[in-house]
Amino acid sequence: MKQAIVARTDIGMGQGKLAAQVAHASLSAYQDAGRRARKKWQGEGQKKVVLKGDSESQLFELADKAETEGLPYAIVRDAGHTQLEPGTVTALAVGPGRDELVDRVTGDLSLY
Repeated sequence: MKQAIVARTDIGMGQGKLAAQVAHASLSAYQDAGRRARKKWQGEGQKKVVLKGDSESQLFELADKAETEGLPYAIVRDAGHTQLEPGTVTALAVGPGRDELVDRVTGDLSLY
């Protein structure tokens, strides 16, 4: 079991902003996962990877793939209080889910 978080590289987020957006995405997708998946993922150490995404459209395409695979996912939009305009899509979390299912969605992306 793992979770993949895809953060956009094209919008110039600072390191703190990036960390916050990744955390928002991870928690949101976790909350949407079923109880059994949450327990299994927690028992296995909550493995997660952070990957590079290059555009808003790419994140939505990956979200569609996650939905097709039956995986929980969450798209994060920034509130706009600091670096970004309100509503800017910053990150996508896919999973927790079986490694091979998550890899079907995000396996071609590079590590952040």
